[in-house]
Amino acid sequence: MEEPIDIYSDQFQFTLSPYGCVLNFMVTDAVPPAPGSTPQARRLASVRTSVEHLKVMTFILHRQISLAETQTGVRTEIPIQILNSLQISREDWDAFWKSA
Repeated sequence: MEEPIDIYSDQFQFTLSPYGCVLNFMVTDAVPPAPGSTPQARRLASVRTSVEHLKVMTFILHRQISLAETQTGVRTEIPIQILNSLQISREDWDAFWKSA
């Protein structure tokens, strides 16, 4: 029997199609890149799932994070630089998290 995977990931990417989704979890190399180079990431795991399962997971994660923040009184803030790099407006971000 295979051992469960226990990893830390600081990056992810996904591919979505009408038939399913692939979530790739990656980690940035610990060695700094050469000047002018982009940091490299190493793929650690791929998880394949249906689009329906992905939507259910997304809903449950959103609900659980919102509940935890409410119970602890601690809101996890994301720097605006990260939102900008992901092309997410502050308004869209706030609207998503207020919908919980």
